[in-house]
Amino acid sequence: MIYLDYQATTPLAPEARDAMLRWLDGPGGTGFGNPHSAHRMGRQAKAAVELARDQVAALFPAGGKIVFTSGATEALNLAIRGSGRGGTVSYSAIEHSAVGDTARAAGPSHVLNVAKDGQCNTRQDVPDDTRLICVMQVNNEIGTIQPTIEWYRKAKENNALFLCDAVQAYGRIELTGADMIAISAHKFHGPKGVGALWVRDGLDLEEVQTGGGQEFGLRSGTLSPALIAGMGAAAQRANETFDQDAEHVRTLWNSARELFDDWTLNGSAEARWHGNLNIRREGLDVGRLMSDVRDVMFSAGSACASGSGRPSHVLKAIGLSDKQAKSSIRLGFGRYTTLDEIEEAAAKINAAAEAQGL
Repeated sequence: MIYLDYQATTPLAPEARDAMLRWLDGPGGTGFGNPHSAHRMGRQAKAAVELARDQVAALFPAGGKIVFTSGATEALNLAIRGSGRGGTVSYSAIEHSAVGDTARAAGPSHVLNVAKDGQCNTRQDVPDDTRLICVMQVNNEIGTIQPTIEWYRKAKENNALFLCDAVQAYGRIELTGADMIAISAHKFHGPKGVGALWVRDGLDLEEVQTGGGQEFGLRSGTLSPALIAGMGAAAQRANETFDQDAEHVRTLWNSARELFDDWTLNGSAEARWHGNLNIRREGLDVGRLMSDVRDVMFSAGSACASGSGRPSHVLKAIGLSDKQAKSSIRLGFGRYTTLDEIEEAAAKINAAAEAQGL
């Protein structure tokens, strides 16, 4: 099988798997301690957590702390719900539902428009009572890179906080300045079930999940040394091969663009993470295409909303009709994808599309 769905999840890095095994001991081992216990095994587990915290922090801006969570959805909830009450939360029209749904549930909200190229520019007003602005750094469906530094400045000008969903950016491009940044380990070759919220120094949040008061009193619950160690190792690998990975992805992108040159690209070709190729072909039956090319793993949209049957809210936001949105596919590739896989997948997808008379 050929895996081209890197925006949904990424293969676990061998370094991450190796780091996790030490903390999955059973009877007779020493690697199953609770990191919040005071005895030796607990201290050893805590040391592993703190090492990983440093590894993850190395790719963030200076001057903040890492709060471990179960993933980006929890991190975004903590940021939105824990950063205050009253006032409006303004967020871009192409945010993940973890931002949009949470913002609407938390109180008054306002949607920021995006252009046809998929960018949310700052030449638009926000409500006077805006307390928080949320703009993701790299969109998960079309890969567009947002002007987040400009939005951070605009937030300051409006006495608001700025939250960035950097799930698709972490380990791939330099992270933006912000007050809060959310990430998820399994999007950069770490394990599923763990993520983090980076919080700027001097910013106090309210606890959302109550209990034992772990993670600076912001996120109660026993931490998993195995998951966190895997996340830390994945972050370190991303840091070490940052430039190499980016160059590899550019090579894959250039090949994929040539192989799908008669498809229409959704979103900007320039302001984009080039590991995301979202393309469409008029009249394409995507369901049939996926059935005909079962050995190539690609997506018809966000995996988080794949069962809804609704056209992508991201593609709708950039002006596509329902029909155009439903004739779009997303190919995601990265560190472990080969050029041969891109070529083989393109041949099969193009042949299946042509079999539909397109």
